Amino acid sequence: MNIVGGHVALDLVNTVEPRVPGGTDGVDHLDTPDDLARWASRVAMLDGDEAERVRRAWADADGGASALAAALEIREAAYTVLLTQLGAVEDVGTALDVLVRHWRRAMGRSTLSLEPVEDTGDRLRVGVDPELLVPDRLAHATVTLLRTLDPRQLKACPLTEGGCGWLFLDRSRNGSRRWCSMEDCGARAKARRLTDRRRGARAARPASS
Repeated sequence: MNIVGGHVALDLVNTVEPRVPGGTDGVDHLDTPDDLARWASRVAMLDGDEAERVRRAWADADGGASALAAALEIREAAYTVLLTQLGAVEDVGTALDVLVRHWRRAMGRSTLSLEPVEDTGDRLRVGVDPELLVPDRLAHATVTLLRTLDPRQLKACPLTEGGCGWLFLDRSRNGSRRWCSMEDCGARAKARRLTDRRRGARAARPASS
């Protein structure tokens, strides 16, 4: 699974493949707490020590299941809200309330430090409870994205052209990025177009006598 969103909240949304509004047939890459832990490390949400603390906290099946359930609830609420920014759906429903609820709980478990957090420079330390560290950071990241999002940069890999529906931020100079990844969906679409042109050319040739 590629990491192409340009923001961890978008990468979270993209853990379902393909991403189809209202669809339920996509492959879910976060099927277990172990999947979530590995993904969180891959997107640099956890460093090595934090990942180990999380895994120990999740050794209790209930702890891991609760964290996964919260992460998935945040993911689906984020997807709904982001679809409204794309104009793909009109009604946000309860999605914003879900995100705010998780964010408030995350803030209640956060601390403020005089020493900036390494790498980010932020003095807010989100995620002090290992069991809930991942969903807390996901809630904070999602709310931060929504607070700072330029809707003109938000795009979806075009399903109607054979894309996967994943969301990404287009930070290209002229806003011309169309695919989640040119090497994947873009290359496949290009190959399909070439095949279609060749078929069309063969069909247009006069039959030999």
